[in-house]
Parts: sequence; C-alpha cells; structure tokens
Amino acid sequence: MQPEGNWITRAPSLHRKAILMAKVQDEAGHGLYLYSAAETLGVERDDLQELLHQGKHKYSSIFNYPTLSWADMGTIGWLVDGAAITNQVMLTRCSYGPYARAMVRICKEESFHQRQGYELLIRLCNGSPEQKAMAQDALDRWWWPSLMMFGPNDSDSTHSEQSMRWKIKRVSNDDLRQQFVDMTVPQADYLGLTIPDPELRWNPERGHYDFGEIDWEEFWRVVKGDGPMNRDRIEHKTRAWEEGAWVRAAASAHAAKRARSAA
Repeated sequence: MQPEGNWITRAPSLHRKAILMAKVQDEAGHGLYLYSAAETLGVERDDLQELLHQGKHKYSSIFNYPTLSWADMGTIGWLVDGAAITNQVMLTRCSYGPYARAMVRICKEESFHQRQGYELLIRLCNGSPEQKAMAQDALDRWWWPSLMMFGPNDSDSTHSEQSMRWKIKRVSNDDLRQQFVDMTVPQADYLGLTIPDPELRWNPERGHYDFGEIDWEEFWRVVKGDGPMNRDRIEHKTRAWEEGAWVRAAASAHAAKRARSAA
C-alpha cells in the first residue's frame, strides 16, 4: 500500500484517483485475509505486527523501492501485481485450507489490479513522447525487482524443498519466474517498450525466453533490510500503528458495548 498510497493525492484525474483508492483498499483487505489465516495457526495478530515493527518479520522486497512518477502506478499494476498473480494462483490449491481460500479472493482482485495498471500504461504509451518516456523509465526501474519477487534460485532457496514437500508451494521459484517472463515480454512488445535486459531473447529449443542474471547482491541486501526504502517503510508502518491506537480502542469498546446489549 505505501508505494502507491502517496500517489492518491497526486493522481491526474478523479477517475484515476478512484481507481487507485479502490486498489489500496483491496490491498488492505488482503492483509486482513492473510493475518486471519495466520491466526488459525495460533499466533496473535498484534504479535505479528510487533515483529514487523522490529524488523524481524519479512515482507515482499518489492515494497522497498520508491515510486518516482505516475507511470510507476501503472508499472506496479502490470509487473508487480502480475508477478503476484503468477505466484499466488498456485497457492489457491495449496495444502493449508485457510491460506488457499484467502488466495482465491486475493487472486481475483489482483487480476483487476494488473489490468488497470496495464491499461494505464497503454494510455501513456499512446500519449505524448514524454509520457511514453516516463513509462519506459518506470519499466527500466521495476523490471528486475519484479523478477526478484519470485525469490532466490531454487538451488539457493532455504524453504522451497520443504514447502514443496508439504504442498504449500506447488511450483518452483525458477519455473514461476520463467512463466512470468514468457507472459510479460509480448505485453511489453505491444506497449512498444523495451525490457532492460540485453540478454533477453526467444529460445526456440526450450520454447521459452532466455533472460539475464538477476543482481542477487541487491536482492539479498534489500531482503536483509538495506534497500532504498526499508527504513522509511517500517517507520511509516510503526507510526501509523501508534497513531491508530485510538481507532482500535474505540472499535473494541464499541464491539464490547454491542455484546453487552445483545446479552
């Protein structure tokens, strides 16, 4: 939510503002679904929040990059939410029911997010040269972080083997990343944008696109808390949690009052 939330007040039209607000609202709901799923394992939501504020609870590394232009809103929808769908569709069939059921709805809403992002980029790419250049700049900055969303290579993944054995994860990191690249390259061609990878080319023998090596040093640096926006994101999240304490207290008091009235 944070990378996009700061663009709500700067959206170029009321129509775009309404779309972005709806998307941010959806993303807040996704957090609620997943916290609810985690609670079925016996953990308290407040404990998870505290771990997040202390920097001990991991979240997607993609949120630690800045959003520098309006084109980023389209590119995040197209690439980041597109990568999320690629990751999450398999999770609708995972072995843990509460998680799988949450993912069904999340994937439906992420599909809307991906489509609105791509539609925004179509508008920019068919607009002025400056607008298309802004779209290309956003693609240049978000392409590699989007590929990083699938995690390390299978050979370097700590938990993949166990997750596959338990059927929580049903497709490997490398296979998911390949699916995403194969899906996205023709979409970039349609937009008239150039993917920033000189090694990208179709491999007829494999029936897939070959692509360059990810900067794994950057990946691990961001995952470990030293990305461009890591500190800002945690500070913002902690401040919002503290400033929203009165809302949680009021909601709890209201719920208790209703329970007493119904007794």
